[in-house]
Amino acid sequence: MQHPGIEHLQDMALFGGVSAEALALLLEGARTLERPAGGFFLREGDVSGGLYLLLDGAVAVRRRWGDREILLRRLQAGDCFGEMMPLDLNPRSATVQATAPSTALEIGAEQMLRLFEQGPREFALIQMNIARELSRRLRRVYAQLFGVTSDADRALVERILQRESD
Repeated sequence: MQHPGIEHLQDMALFGGVSAEALALLLEGARTLERPAGGFFLREGDVSGGLYLLLDGAVAVRRRWGDREILLRRLQAGDCFGEMMPLDLNPRSATVQATAPSTALEIGAEQMLRLFEQGPREFALIQMNIARELSRRLRRVYAQLFGVTSDADRALVERILQRESD
């Protein structure tokens, strides 16, 4: 009998084209986490532990900028977060907080390693899907950053870019 979560994962872009057997392997050690509205799934700077698939609810993704916290994106059921973990294992780059009661599936580094060892083709497919998702998000940031129209916004973007080139 097929694991009940496999069908749900197959509907997510991150797992497009991945076999049911590979998904079952990932689900073997996956944890289901529930957070109330206001609860945190992860915080910027935390050690990366897994990637998350939002099964139900909604979350806000925020990042510190100086003394402010900036809303980067809102996610809903079917979206993923923490997807940079399988690529770079660096500390978390953002905070993810539930804005409604939410449930997420956490797939840890151990499950990803097991998939790499037992199904390198499937592992590579997930890596490509993650890269596609990150590319979509980067393009969205480019559109926001370079699509500014006011002189004040342009000046801010130029200051930011100048700071990066120094």
